[in-house]
Amino acid sequence: MTRRMVFALDLIDDAALIAAYEARHAPAAVWPDVIRDIRLRGYLDMEIWRVDDRLVMIAEVADDFPRPRDPALAQIVADWEAEMDAFQRPLHPDGDKWSAMHRIFALADQPAIGPL
Repeated sequence: MTRRMVFALDLIDDAALIAAYEARHAPAAVWPDVIRDIRLRGYLDMEIWRVDDRLVMIAEVADDFPRPRDPALAQIVADWEAEMDAFQRPLHPDGDKWSAMHRIFALADQPAIGPL
């Protein structure tokens, strides 16, 4: 069984920085040990979407998410996060970097309206 989690984060509103951030997330651009950490922590799938300077991360996670970090990867992940900090602007500066979003609508939860 899996569950979906959704998070939001803003980027610094600068076209060059946004382009550089996207380049850092292109296929094979993210450091392999960062990808390994993501998978080991229980992320089964992850997508990041952008509109203007707003990011939305959609993640499918395992039932036992979050799993403990592998200490051998901690410094590499910290270095990656420090590099990403130059691009990112959290929604709540005193909170988590990525803000958890709460679902307010699901089409599947709506009553049937008859044949379409």
